[in-house]
Amino acid sequence: MARRRTAAPACALACAALLAAAAAPAPEALADPVAATGPAPVRADAERLAGRLASEVTTAGAWRHLEAFQRAADEHGGVRAVGTEGYDASAHYVTRRLTEAGYRVRVQRFSFPDSLPVAQTARVTAPDPRDLHPLLARFSPATPDGGWRGRLAVLPGNAYGCGAADYAGDVRGHAVLARYGGCDLARKSELAAAAGAAALLVNVDQQPAEMNIRSTVRPPAVARVPTANLPRGEAERLAADAARGPVELFLDLRGRAVTTESYNLLADTPTGRADRTVVLGSHLDSATEGPGLNDNGSSAAMVLETALRLAPHRDQVRNRVRFAFWGAEEEGMIGSGHYVAQLSAQERRETALVLNFETIASPNYARMVYHGTGAVPPGTDTVEKVFTDRFARRGLPTVPLEFDGRSDFAPFMAAGIPAGGGSAGYNHLKTPEWQRLFGGTAGQLTDPCYHQTCDDLSHLDRTILGQFGDAMAWATARFAVDVSDVGAVRAR
Repeated sequence: MARRRTAAPACALACAALLAAAAAPAPEALADPVAATGPAPVRADAERLAGRLASEVTTAGAWRHLEAFQRAADEHGGVRAVGTEGYDASAHYVTRRLTEAGYRVRVQRFSFPDSLPVAQTARVTAPDPRDLHPLLARFSPATPDGGWRGRLAVLPGNAYGCGAADYAGDVRGHAVLARYGGCDLARKSELAAAAGAAALLVNVDQQPAEMNIRSTVRPPAVARVPTANLPRGEAERLAADAARGPVELFLDLRGRAVTTESYNLLADTPTGRADRTVVLGSHLDSATEGPGLNDNGSSAAMVLETALRLAPHRDQVRNRVRFAFWGAEEEGMIGSGHYVAQLSAQERRETALVLNFETIASPNYARMVYHGTGAVPPGTDTVEKVFTDRFARRGLPTVPLEFDGRSDFAPFMAAGIPAGGGSAGYNHLKTPEWQRLFGGTAGQLTDPCYHQTCDDLSHLDRTILGQFGDAMAWATARFAVDVSDVGAVRAR
């Protein structure tokens, strides 16, 4: 699950072009494959296959794939991030299992500009000397050679730093402390630089107090000042110290620009109409700070298990299913953005819908189904209803998850392709209402190990993993047979 930020350049350019394509006049409606028999028999066939696949896709099956992802991380530095051997090992495992099941796996390569940390050191030098634990933002400018020494300036009222008025105080030449959120990091960087700040420190404002998460300044060209995130506990202590008097800091924040090469994995059912392709996908990469077994090994494992269990039923597949394992989601949906950008206009029209899943094994979970408001592609509401109906049939309550642009559905929706799926939660704070519905602990994150080293196999919840696996299998099989009620199929 990508941290909220502006879209990566590759995705941003692609999405702009795709939005233009989506606005073009719609072609003639495709022929309806159920016209000869009527919709009822086809829907019955769809539900039969959906029930069969849902019973065959199991938590135990997905868990075996998760164990393989854990080994991939353990044997390669504790991460499965894009551009690492841990990612390659995960991809090799997925490829082998799909090939054994009879799929032909296609590797779709891409590259993108990236940034790696070289130094991320911060210390309070007075009045209470201590080390801090910053995470350098990707594409952050560097502090001067030998580091920077100076005073801390805390924005008033715990401000986000999203407006010029937030910097009206004495910030020139100082390191500014702002609150996370409110706007993208690029805007904070521009405003801090315009006010003459020497650096930007951001209170990541997460639970628990020691949790920190790396952010990204996008587009990189607007990065103006050295920028890093601090854990909430450290940031709040800094603010308290500054309220009593001057706080002196030392910062050494430096990164290195690189080009990262990566790839998506794609595998199609050998049967089914190519002009009504159903894409089931999840990202395979982890964040750079941990093994990513929930984010997003949980979803990738269940997508793989769904593909393996669907293989023996290929003769019942009427609409081609494309299983996708995206790379570089954590860098800004770059893999899925590349995939959509490479589709021809005809291929975009022939993509019936995309199913996308994120963090489906969160231990303090909420059962969330993607829900679109406003201008969403036609057919998105149909996809949502398939999921909510399936959960309701099993007596499992759900709550809506807005399409927030933080996962691989974003490039598809920008191209006018309907989307759906869900999540058990990432850095969502569980509310008392969610606690009543789902149990767990209110006031804590749904995934307290989000983008942390503790996002390992021991951290996952098997119950919610299985519930989402059932819904994923049901929806995949249902749409593999029948997409006649997905409005965009006729409209595009």
